Amino acid sequence: MRNMDKREKIMEVSLKLFAEHGFHRVSMDMIAGKADVAVGTIYIYFAGKDELIEELFLELENKIISALQKTRPAKRSIRNDFLSLMNNFIKYLIDHPLYFRYMEQYINSPFGIALRRDKFLGGQDKQDMLSHIFQDGIDKKLLKDLPVGALFSLTIAPLIFLLRDHILGFITLDKALINKITEACWDGIKR
Repeated sequence: MRNMDKREKIMEVSLKLFAEHGFHRVSMDMIAGKADVAVGTIYIYFAGKDELIEELFLELENKIISALQKTRPAKRSIRNDFLSLMNNFIKYLIDHPLYFRYMEQYINSPFGIALRRDKFLGGQDKQDMLSHIFQDGIDKKLLKDLPVGALFSLTIAPLIFLLRDHILGFITLDKALINKITEACWDGIKR
């Protein structure tokens, strides 16, 4: 196994273990055992479990952003950009349930709270396509005059619950239902 292969294997195993068992129930010994590496090998790549959790989040976030940027249509309208982005977001996470489970756990952990605080205090992230759509919609008086964070909560939070229910098998999100749901999210934030 080459050095990069070991790191990738550690990341892959960590994703599965953290998504399945949670951050607190997974030890470095567990990760090493499943990755078939010595515990010390993990520390070559990561200072500790917290750094591994952070690095894994950043890697997944970059994969999601990259995938969404590839499917992003040429700017048509704020409404269509929003619907397209939300549809692609849902479809991507349906296709990558481990990513969803990990990201949801991260966002609802102290790691995610610190991230949200930093983004809130630091302003919009340059790669945050949704915030740009929201700000453009507010500026053009197409969206309710609410803080961007409130618009985010009104649209993303319901989608997260629906994705969770889909992954758990409580609901089936097919193309038609995804379209209706994203339309309903748009209706909730438009003027």
